[in-house]
Amino acid sequence: MKFTLAGIFAVLSHAIPPFLPLILAILALLVLAQLVGRLRGYRFTDYRCRPAGIVALLAGLSSLWWLPVLTHSRLGLVATVTDWAALIAAAIGIAVITWLVLHPLSYLVRGPGRQ
Repeated sequence: MKFTLAGIFAVLSHAIPPFLPLILAILALLVLAQLVGRLRGYRFTDYRCRPAGIVALLAGLSSLWWLPVLTHSRLGLVATVTDWAALIAAAIGIAVITWLVLHPLSYLVRGPGRQ
């Protein structure tokens, strides 16, 4: 089977539109959390919050179960190495995005003095 760049774009142009509102909502939440946090003094390297990391890790691990459900699939249909790589990459992405949202929000809730 030969994959071309045009073929990949054709598949993406049909796969992304159903999830576009969800993607835009998550992106807006991410930008808003970072913007409000930075306006109130949040700095990525100066603030530590272990609970945000733990929640992000749990979100990433739980996505291994609910991502196939969200896409109307089953975990049993994730059979090839490519399928598993895509699922793991999505789980890592969810964990990172969750951490990027929760870290500045925890700064806003807990304040700059508590670490």
